Order: sequence, then C-alpha cells, then structure tokens
Amino acid sequence: MVEGVLTKMQVQYHRQSPVDYFLSFENSFIHLNQFIGQHILIEPQGCQCLGCHKTFTPDDVPFFFRRGYCGTCFSKRPEIGDWVISPELSQSHLDIEDRDLAYEKKYQLQPHMVYLAATSKIKVGVTRKENAIIRWVDQGAKQAIELLEVPNRYLAGITEVALKKYYSSATPWQQMLKGEDIDVDWAKEKSRALELIPNQVKKYINPAKPKPTEVYYPIKTKPTKPKSLSIDFLKNGQTPIEGSLQGIRGQYLLFDDQRVFNVRRHEGFKVKISVKI
Repeated sequence: MVEGVLTKMQVQYHRQSPVDYFLSFENSFIHLNQFIGQHILIEPQGCQCLGCHKTFTPDDVPFFFRRGYCGTCFSKRPEIGDWVISPELSQSHLDIEDRDLAYEKKYQLQPHMVYLAATSKIKVGVTRKENAIIRWVDQGAKQAIELLEVPNRYLAGITEVALKKYYSSATPWQQMLKGEDIDVDWAKEKSRALELIPNQVKKYINPAKPKPTEVYYPIKTKPTKPKSLSIDFLKNGQTPIEGSLQGIRGQYLLFDDQRVFNVRRHEGFKVKISVKI
C-alpha cells in the first residue's frame, strides 16, 4: 500500500513500445504498468492544496478546492494564471505582469510548439518545446506532428486561436479511450494548417516533411462505453474506487465494467492505493 497526494501521472515514452506510467508521492512511487490486470483499490482521505499544502477534510473540499488548489492559491499562484489555459493571454514579452513576472518570463519566454495531434479526431495545441511528447501522451494522442516552433508562448497562442476556427482544441475523452483512432495524411494536413496561420508567425514555418510521433499505450481491454469515475466527497463521502485495472491512456486509468478514472482531474486528492493479489 502507498499513500500520498495525487498529481498527474509521470510518463516515460518509448518509440516502439507502450508508455510507462508512474504515480509519484512524497516518499514513494508506483510503476502502474505492472498492475494491469490486477485489482486496484483507491481510498480517498481528503485533499491537500498543491500550492500552500494546507489540508482539507471531505466536508471542506466542495467549497475550497479547484484544480488541486485552495481558493486563495487558485486566485494568486502564477502557475495557474489564465495564460496557462489561454496562451494568447501571455504578456511577459511586453514586460507586463499577470501574477509574477519573473515566473511568467521563465515559462512564457522559451521555445513553444504549435502542433496537430490525432486522438479520435485532429486537434490543435500548444506546448513548450521541451514538453512536447509528454503533452501528447497526456492527451492520449496516437500520433502528433509539429507545425512550427516560435520563441514565446504568446506567438504560439495567437497561432492556436487562428487554427481553432478549423480544428478542435479539446480531446473528446470518450472517443479517445474507446480507441477510435484515425488515419491521417500528415503532409496534406500540415500544408492545409500552415495556410491558415497568422502572417506574423509564417517566418517560423519548418518546411520539412512531417514525421509523426507514434505513441503506444499499455491497454489490455479498451472500454466501449466509458463511464467516468470521480471522487465526490459531497455526494458519496469517502467511498473508495476499485476494480481491475485494464489499461492506461492519457491521464486515465481504465477499469473493468467500462469505468475510467481521470487522475489529473483529481490532483490534490489524498489517497491510499493498494493492490489486491
């Protein structure tokens, strides 16, 4: 048994074999792949803010918790500013502060990539260049390509905004988990997308023929009608989540009986995890 605060699963990418998934806690970690096919028990214990580390009881959680942060941290911490979800709102390149200019310059003023990824459909997205493959894995993409690399988050953001008129920016999680992967002519798709980007970023286009990154996931059985599991203290107290682990894709644990658990959605939840042999 291990106990700790959930954060998004850490991943190790392999070119021709399934991604390795890990849950990391303060004093321990779990390599989840080895438990596929076994019975997993997740027992909720309350929450702990990822920012200030204040703990909350189940009675507190519905009123004070959001995206793993307490209300105070959610409104003040620089790592969850609006520019994180909406890159086009980045302003550090103009020396304009949102919450912490030094922090924002560190993350916004570095190479960013605009990409296309295939889950159950083609989507457009933005990520720091150094984080690209991890980003694709977290979204459950089967394939992905780089469209262009720009020197800051703002330029990536305005490119994404332009392309969102033609491509989705969200991942349909149910279709993705069912494994409804699509075949894509990436050369044709890249050519189409690059015709739609703002003139301001066209000088950053890489003319090379796209070579898609392939991602393989450790899955024994795919769900056909995925049903979301959640820890909802307000409705069910501390009811545990349990079942036979059938696979992992994106940030989802796939259980038997079509049930799936989004680990990232539950960041900050304190849990005990055990395996029934």
